[in-house]
Amino acid sequence: MTELATSPAAADEAPAVEETRGLWVDGWADLRRRPRFWIAAALILVLLLMALAPSLFTSVDPAVGELSRSRQPPGDGAIFGYDLQGRDVYARTIYGAAPSLAVGFLATLGTMVIGSLAGLLAGYSQGWADSLLSRIGEVFAGLPFVLGGIVILTSLNEPGEIVGAQELVFQVVLTIVVLTWPVAMRIMRAAAIETAQQDYVKAARALGAGPFRIVLRHILPNTLAPVLVYGAIQFGVFIGAEATLSFLGIGLRDPVVSWGVMIAEAKDRVQDIPWALFFPAGFLVVTVLAFVMMGDAVRDALDPRGR
Repeated sequence: MTELATSPAAADEAPAVEETRGLWVDGWADLRRRPRFWIAAALILVLLLMALAPSLFTSVDPAVGELSRSRQPPGDGAIFGYDLQGRDVYARTIYGAAPSLAVGFLATLGTMVIGSLAGLLAGYSQGWADSLLSRIGEVFAGLPFVLGGIVILTSLNEPGEIVGAQELVFQVVLTIVVLTWPVAMRIMRAAAIETAQQDYVKAARALGAGPFRIVLRHILPNTLAPVLVYGAIQFGVFIGAEATLSFLGIGLRDPVVSWGVMIAEAKDRVQDIPWALFFPAGFLVVTVLAFVMMGDAVRDALDPRGR
């Protein structure tokens, strides 16, 4: 009779894999029972459709304006009215979703990737690399966001320089990532330190598994949840950060159409054309709220101590 042999390495990996799979399966089952998740998901789906297929919502060119329609209030011709240049506020609000969501997505992705890699290295090594990365992170974390954004963006652009839309988006994303990655690093570092003390990690190390294998197969899968929760919440925060930088005149600007740019253009005309500010600001608030709600729901579902 032949007996099936199981290698020590495979036996050691099984608890970690099963624990990770159980966390995600249980988290999804809990998430589906939360009305807050479905409300946030529905709002985010609509926003994604606006960003990816704005023609489904309007056929008006957001860049075309007629001075004869300047400052006309909402009505049959334009449900959100017209701005100072006679451009359709509704069309600009729809098309403004794409740059705002693009900045939020790219900034979130960059922050999570850089912060997670730095946090994994610092949390697993716990040596000179940990001390060095922690000190560097403290330097960037100590920079006020608005002040840091002013310094970086004014350094990248000469006064009066004409910058393309893609380059503007890249500069704003770079600024947000540079100023926010230490938070993701701290979250990942704390999770990596806790996971590195688990028995299955110690067993893998004793069996001769290399650092790369341990990090990839054992630590990373069990440390993703808190970083993903942070990313879901920060997605909305970063969209608000883009609007803040654009409002100050150092972020996105014409010819880019974003909610922050629209707010910046209308801020001096609130008494004359309040609708040019309130509608993009309302969409911005709803978007930030949707992603914060999604992040809160995911956090509650993936945190075993919260169930």
